[in-house]
Amino acid sequence: MVGLPYDCLANPLGAVRLTFEKAVACGSDPSTFDGRDWGATDLFKQFLFDDGGLSQVPFLNPSNMPWVQPNTLVRFRGMIQDMLGNEFYVGAYKDGETWRTNKFADFSQFPMATVSSPDMSVWERRLLYCVPVPWQNSWIEHSSEALVNPSSISSSLQSEKRHREDDQAMHDIDMQVTNEEVHASTSNKKMREDGLTFNSSNPGDTTSVLPNFDRTSFPCLVKIYDSPESDLKLNDVFEFIGVYTFDPEFPVDKNDNNDLESSLCDDTLTQMPPSKVPRLHCLVHRKLSTQDFISGSPTFELKSHVVKATREALLGHLTTILGNDGVAANFMLLHLLSKVHARVDSIAVGKLSLNLTCFNKETVSVFGHRLNLALKNLLPFTHSVPLTVDYLNKVSLAPKKDYQTNRLVSGILQLAEGSHLTIDETQLLEGTLNPTGAQNARVLRSLLELQKVEYDFTYYKMDMPTDIQLLILSEEKSNILPGDLVLPFRPSLVDAVQDAETQVLQSWRWYLATMRSLSHSIEQEIQKVVEDDLVAARQADRSLSSLDFSRLLTMGRLVSLSFGETSLTLEHWQMAKELERLRKERLQGSS
Repeated sequence: MVGLPYDCLANPLGAVRLTFEKAVACGSDPSTFDGRDWGATDLFKQFLFDDGGLSQVPFLNPSNMPWVQPNTLVRFRGMIQDMLGNEFYVGAYKDGETWRTNKFADFSQFPMATVSSPDMSVWERRLLYCVPVPWQNSWIEHSSEALVNPSSISSSLQSEKRHREDDQAMHDIDMQVTNEEVHASTSNKKMREDGLTFNSSNPGDTTSVLPNFDRTSFPCLVKIYDSPESDLKLNDVFEFIGVYTFDPEFPVDKNDNNDLESSLCDDTLTQMPPSKVPRLHCLVHRKLSTQDFISGSPTFELKSHVVKATREALLGHLTTILGNDGVAANFMLLHLLSKVHARVDSIAVGKLSLNLTCFNKETVSVFGHRLNLALKNLLPFTHSVPLTVDYLNKVSLAPKKDYQTNRLVSGILQLAEGSHLTIDETQLLEGTLNPTGAQNARVLRSLLELQKVEYDFTYYKMDMPTDIQLLILSEEKSNILPGDLVLPFRPSLVDAVQDAETQVLQSWRWYLATMRSLSHSIEQEIQKVVEDDLVAARQADRSLSSLDFSRLLTMGRLVSLSFGETSLTLEHWQMAKELERLRKERLQGSS
């Protein structure tokens, strides 16, 4: 098989141009290419997934930025924090008698005739503002990071030099189509025309490459082509693979009155200049789950004895962390396996928030600290909030739309699916909530009860469904956030917690992510047993509600999943009922 004339890794735009020219040579009309692929995406899918090229593609992150060359292929994993609408660009045009394309690029790579030329097609692409997943723990970065060898990049780029020299000199002409020239355009569909030239800096000179780069949040403006809007939603986590562009010397001076600055004044570039926000022109994207952040493939399969052994070891670890409180450890395990697997009316089925009571400042400093460290080591995305009146009165929990910048301003609770949030109420003293604090309390309550976060669009509010595990540590039953399960914490000793080996931690992470993702059902025979037990429980205690029964069913489901079982068994149902009996016994003893 003859090798590709272009290197998909070091010169992806060359591969795009090659497939475009082949499609045109075969008689395809370039003006019909908007919204559909002419073979470029298939070429990269073959390189990435069939030919094993994915492992060669570097991750785009702050540590790699000095080494990654512009216009090369990169991977970026992040959450969609804002959706910025669509952008017009000149997708295809004639250079003499030859059709050229600007797809997957910021600038035209060949001289282009006047923008009023009839031999020109205006296409659209979607703009997504993406950030690394909020509160992502450091072990993910260490395990998934693909560091780039500068020498290998240099040699790869040198191998491409001959092919690039055969092309005409690049004039780096960016394009703009005015509203008059594109009658269907709206305020959020823009284009640019300028004569900027990208000056590639020394890849080893971090200072010169990243003079203004925002390392703290590391945002990325992802440009999406040929993908239905329903495929990508706010707060979804994706891996984007595409062409990386970044211009550390891009000038945006609002005081300059030339045509370029006039055209950029209200453009995306004004808010997110390329000197601070890198661009990624997406060729391939795939939605990620928490399992995709677990490093490496486990060396064992989903077998009963392996799952049971892993469960026992993890449960023992949680018991040690929680001061030999085995009941609390069992409930903590169920809590960590919970997820919203269905929504019936306003009920988020499957959630299982946990409120551990009998905590104070002293026990939080010991057991709360140990628990937070354990959660960071076990789960991909975790955050801890010390809840106080001052915190509620000042912080922005829910996202809010800023119409002056036309941007969604993120809040603490704009989180990815599968995130874990610990609320420490032991520092909460009496005080007065201002309007912001009262609203934040309502937002937290809605998250706890409905697994929804209310986004503020000024003129209206929108409930966004989410799936966040909530753990509340409090002295007594929380008034603000009474969890689905309230359990008095009963530690008996403080044993030293031994650091788990990396391989053991990986097995626990794999276990939690995998068991949590399993589907579950209740067979008809067991369903009859469950119904009879619930009827008997209601006869014995008339105060029991449908929410109590729903919680018990969720516990039974999670007990089964903790053993790797996808259907409820009688044994696991009995275990769930026994845990509930022990919980109520503690509640009665502490009242």
